Amino acid sequence: MRCLCQILTLFICSGIFFASALAQIDSLTAAEVVFTLDFPVSQPEHYSIRIPSDGLAHYKSDGRLSADSDVTDDFDLDFALTPETRRRIFELSAKARYFQKDIDSHKNVAFSGKKTLAYRDAKRSGTETYNYSPNPAVQELTTLMQNLSATLEFGHRLEYYRHYQKLALDDELKRMEDLARSNELPEVAAIQPILNEIVADQAVINVTRARAQRLLERAGLH
Repeated sequence: MRCLCQILTLFICSGIFFASALAQIDSLTAAEVVFTLDFPVSQPEHYSIRIPSDGLAHYKSDGRLSADSDVTDDFDLDFALTPETRRRIFELSAKARYFQKDIDSHKNVAFSGKKTLAYRDAKRSGTETYNYSPNPAVQELTTLMQNLSATLEFGHRLEYYRHYQKLALDDELKRMEDLARSNELPEVAAIQPILNEIVADQAVINVTRARAQRLLERAGLH
């Protein structure tokens, strides 16, 4: 019996050791990319997107719901990214040298918002702020992040309109269809729940419900 207890104790200790070792490995390999934008004349006026190498991404914004609305709202959302999008974000960050060197053009171009890209892992970190960058990797990453924000903000507005202004849903979904056709509406899966709710809502007109269904089908979601 004493021998059996010693063996069990050894296995337990070994398990704790390996679990601790795996946690240390995860902490060493974990990384994150953060994009923020401040643009007072846009909707939203401020937002940030945090993309970890593992786990859920996080989005936070504040500002008016739309250009013709006085309603303001803080928006927080944890969401899952597809592996392809996550991988592309980290590939582009590597091509941009992890934002450890100046990425702004410093030219007199139209102001399109104060943007910041940041990268952090166990070995390196970098943060750069810019208006416009001539770096192709930064340009692609900026477009991807802005399009991702647009998708999530559509979901935010759809949620509001479904509860308080159902007639506004159709115009919003039509805009989404236009962007989807031009491949400017990434990660529709992140807002799948609200699209499903619209499809199932008998109080929403059929044309609008059909638009939501088409968006789901175009994104390969059923």
